[in-house]
Formats: sequence, C-alpha cells, structure tokens
Amino acid sequence: MSATNRAAIINKLFKVAKKHYPPILPPSNRTVLEHMMFACCLENTQYEAADESFARLQEQFFDWNEVRVTTAVELAEVMKQQPDASESAQLIKKTLHGVFETYYNFDLESLKKENLRKTVQQLERFKDVHSFVVSYVAQVALGGHYIPLDKAALDLMVVIGAATEAEAAKGKIPGLERTIPKSKGIEFTSVVHQLAAAFYKSKFNKEIRNILLSIAPDAAERFPKRGGRKKKVVAPDTKPAKKAGAKKPVKKSAPAKKTTKKKVAAKKKVTPKKKPSKKKAVKKKTATKKKSVARKKPVKKKTVAKKKAAKKKAGKSIVKKATRGRKKSATKRLARKKPR
Repeated sequence: MSATNRAAIINKLFKVAKKHYPPILPPSNRTVLEHMMFACCLENTQYEAADESFARLQEQFFDWNEVRVTTAVELAEVMKQQPDASESAQLIKKTLHGVFETYYNFDLESLKKENLRKTVQQLERFKDVHSFVVSYVAQVALGGHYIPLDKAALDLMVVIGAATEAEAAKGKIPGLERTIPKSKGIEFTSVVHQLAAAFYKSKFNKEIRNILLSIAPDAAERFPKRGGRKKKVVAPDTKPAKKAGAKKPVKKSAPAKKTTKKKVAAKKKVTPKKKPSKKKAVKKKTATKKKSVARKKPVKKKTVAKKKAAKKKAGKSIVKKATRGRKKSATKRLARKKPR
C-alpha cells in the first residue's frame, strides 16, 4: 500500500469518527502510575466502563500495592463492567509487578524529567506490559507524540484497509504519526478508540458497519463473517457414465447355511464343558506333581541311612583286615590250649 492511500484512509477515518463520537480529554491531575492503571482498564474498552472500573479500584483498595497483592479473581469481580474482566485484572497485576520489581515503589513522577525515548524504552522492558499501555503513558503523561493502538484499533485498521494483517500483527502502522500531527494526537486517539471499541464489542452491528463503509466502501469484503455450516466438497467421479435404462447387475449371494436347533444346542453344551475339563486336567497334573515330590523326600532319607550303614560296615572290615596279619600274644595262646 502506498503512503498517500494510507494517509487518505486515516484522515477520512478521523473525520467520520468525529461526527459520531465526541473527543474525550484525560484529566490532568492524575499521576503517571494512575495514567498507566487507567490505560490497563481502557484497553479494548469504552471510556465509560474504564472510568467506572478505575474509580472502583481506588475506592475499594487502600493503595496500589494492595491491588498488586490481591488475586486476579477478586479484581475481576470489582471490574465486572469490563468486556473481559479477567484479562484486565491480570494486566493490572502484571503491570504493577513490573513497576515494583523495577523501582521498588509506585512513584513514577521522576520519569517526567528524564529523556522521553529512554523512559519509553525502560517502560517497554517491564514484564508483560502491553504496547498500548506504554504508548498511552507516553502520549498522555509524558507529552510524547505516540498514538496508542490496542487490538480493537488494529482490527479496525485492517477492515478499512489502512493496514495489512502482517502490520497489525506487529502492533504498529507505518506512517500513522506522520499523518496525524502531535496537536491532534489525543483527540484522534479518543475518537478512533471509541469507534474501535464499539466494533470490537459488536462486529455485526449494522450501524457500525455503515460507518465503516462510509470510510472505505470495499470494507465489506473484509468484514468478519458469521460461522455457518461448511459445504461438503464432493470429489469428481472417475467412473464412466452409465447408460440410461441399463439395469444394475444383481450379485448372487451365497446361500446361508441352515443351522438346526440341535446343532446350536450341541454347540452351547460343548463350549462350557471344555473349559472345566482343562482346569481338571491341570489340577490333576499339579496333584501328581505334589505327590511325586512328597514321595521323593522319604526316599532320600533311606538312601542316606543306607550309606551310613555301608560306611560302618566298611570301617569294620578295614579293622579286621588290619588285625589279620598280627601275631597273638603268649597269654592268648596258653588260654586257647587244651589241658592235658
């Protein structure tokens, strides 16, 4: 897209949005941190709902440190008027955590005296802080020429043709700050944000769509479509076309086998008998094994006793053999002689 076409669409958006929405100027008595918290409430939301949720946070909590410590569920209950209260509550908690981890307090008034680019870079380093919040603080609190764009505004720019989807994914629209001067930056932001938030909330509203068509007549091609049933894609037939009047060949099915009642009864009787018979056979085998094991134990004892007896006999025979060759003493000889 050329720069001239983009600039023409953005200028026309500014003129048309002015007719339908009044500009809203931010209050000048807020601190830098309060502007940051309001930006968290304002993202993708109308000004009225953001003002109400911001006021309720200040009334129901003692200070911003108490808000930081409170759970996201409790904060979401306080911010019920938000279109997505849970997301806004988490954004506020993460932003406060980033500020506290960097400065260990919630006083950011010293940022007004520092260089604008350095302060913006420092804010961008905070964990989980959205670019919309950083740009809003730089524009409203620090007086820089920044135009904050949230998801609602980026979707609007894509629909009217002022940006492509790739540019919207990056979160920046080239040439936007050149087209809108610094003196009209806050007015442009407030007016376009109201239109974008209304389109983001109800994308099928006819009045809002007519406003967008007055800006870009070709926006109808890029409008989101309602979800409908998907048409079934039928694959083209590759088979040759059949002649008219030709009868389909009837396939002969094999004759089904007749099962008599006796066979069915026999099958029913046989199947349950087989299972217990196997179990009995297994049980018999296990019983025979146990008996054989029981018989082997006493056999072992007998063999041991026999071996011991054999050893004793062998010992006696050895003693007899040893005494056979020895000579008898004189007393034994005389004892054995017969008297005359």
